[in-house]
Amino acid sequence: MEERYPEIFRLAQPLLNTRDNELHTRIAFSFALKLLDAEGGNPDVVLTAVLLHDIGWMSIPEELHLKAFGPTNPDMELQRVHEVEGSRLAKEILEQVNYNPELIGEIAEIILGHDSRKEALSLNDAIVKDADRLWRYSAEGLEIDPVRFNIDPAVHVEWLKRQIDRWFYTETAKKLAREEHQKGVAKYGLPPREKLIS
Repeated sequence: MEERYPEIFRLAQPLLNTRDNELHTRIAFSFALKLLDAEGGNPDVVLTAVLLHDIGWMSIPEELHLKAFGPTNPDMELQRVHEVEGSRLAKEILEQVNYNPELIGEIAEIILGHDSRKEALSLNDAIVKDADRLWRYSAEGLEIDPVRFNIDPAVHVEWLKRQIDRWFYTETAKKLAREEHQKGVAKYGLPPREKLIS
């Protein structure tokens, strides 16, 4: 992790101690670095937002988390709670570390809609959204999510393939998702047609 972010991450860690969120954040951060390198954007906004985007989950009992995201009928009200609380907590953390006040508002606004907002507000917002979703295509995400949702890994990998064009905002993220998807196919194979989920 780059030098300027350890203090922010240290303050975020207790709030990421749920549902593999620390691992998710680390992997999303690594994808964000690749996206910034290829697409541009402001690292001080993007990387900070990625570090803090899911801290609001700590405000929701863990047994309810799986209702708020996943491949089938997520509870959008629960999803909104983690965004609203995450935005509020992010402001508190960034004020605590005397972060550039001109950037805090943008970071908080990105976090406030990182899952629920369908359109990206800016390139910075698009990169945060893309880095967040790329986690699902990573080797770690492909091991964790099928277990979480009790889905055959090959079925899950094929479902993820069908989300690429509708989920991702940047061409770099689409390319990375396709590359990661191919690794998933190599590991888990292709599912029988009758097991595919819409």
